[in-house]
Amino acid sequence: MVSISKDEQVTDEVLSAHYCLEKVDKVPGDPETTEFKRRARLHQGLWREAKGLEIGSQPIRPKPGQPSRLLGSRIAWDVAWETGANFLNKATRGAVKDRIANRQPHQTLNKDRLYCDLLSSMPMCFNLFGELQADINLADSAVHRWWPDVPGRVTAVLFEWSPGRRLKGQYLENRSAFDVAFILELDNGAQGVLGVETKYHEHCKKEKHPPDERYARYREVSAVTGIIAIDAIDKVAGTELQQIWLDHLLAASMTIHSSNCWNWAGFVLVHPAGNQSYGRAAKRYMDCLNKRDSVYVSTLESLLAADALPRKSARAFQERYLW
Repeated sequence: MVSISKDEQVTDEVLSAHYCLEKVDKVPGDPETTEFKRRARLHQGLWREAKGLEIGSQPIRPKPGQPSRLLGSRIAWDVAWETGANFLNKATRGAVKDRIANRQPHQTLNKDRLYCDLLSSMPMCFNLFGELQADINLADSAVHRWWPDVPGRVTAVLFEWSPGRRLKGQYLENRSAFDVAFILELDNGAQGVLGVETKYHEHCKKEKHPPDERYARYREVSAVTGIIAIDAIDKVAGTELQQIWLDHLLAASMTIHSSNCWNWAGFVLVHPAGNQSYGRAAKRYMDCLNKRDSVYVSTLESLLAADALPRKSARAFQERYLW
């Protein structure tokens, strides 16, 4: 059994039986998202069991003499690293190894989480887009099938990528990165970028308001690029919309960089249809924008339905993440 039926209730007893009952899955005041998070965790635990993979733990890498507990939505650390079982095919495993081998300054990549955590959106991003890195023609076809008005041609697929982190006076001066970025060659020979943020199990949480210096930079980039109404900035800063804004702002900041390398930038938010926390947040964020023509919100279901990926890969992804 890879999942329980859509009509079957996910009870505490069922979750406990598969080591998937977690307090963090309860979202106060949001029963729909709570139900989705509980079902998603159980789905990953059942997928792991169906594949015969040893159960993991919290913490991911237990230390002798320190408390730990079993967690059904993780693969045992040594098994995960030995097999690469968190990744759905050889091409995706290759993309993961390539990214780990090519560090970026000030990166925040958690390798144990990438390999062991079945619920993490980071391995999900690799599983959805990993094959595209090895086949640029497939990547170009997929991008334009998913988002037809994206200009140019895809020339590279980069994971957990930022044009520059913590650079004074450049981009956002923070450690923001895209989960995946599609680098584009435009018709005039210039470059473009489509930055993608992926979400799976996590819900949209209120963020801490940025410190004054960072906030000043974010307001400056927002004003110069014109992507968001100035009077709306205070409505997103320090709220659950902040991360979406900053990811979008990172893309926009590339178009005003002094190098003049980037003539077009777009931003995509991808989430499961069942994750209504991000569905609602995306709608609220779009209402704050001056410019919507380069912002896209896509569900995992819509990407699979577009028939842009090899069918075997799409079926494996569907089985792994949806029900």
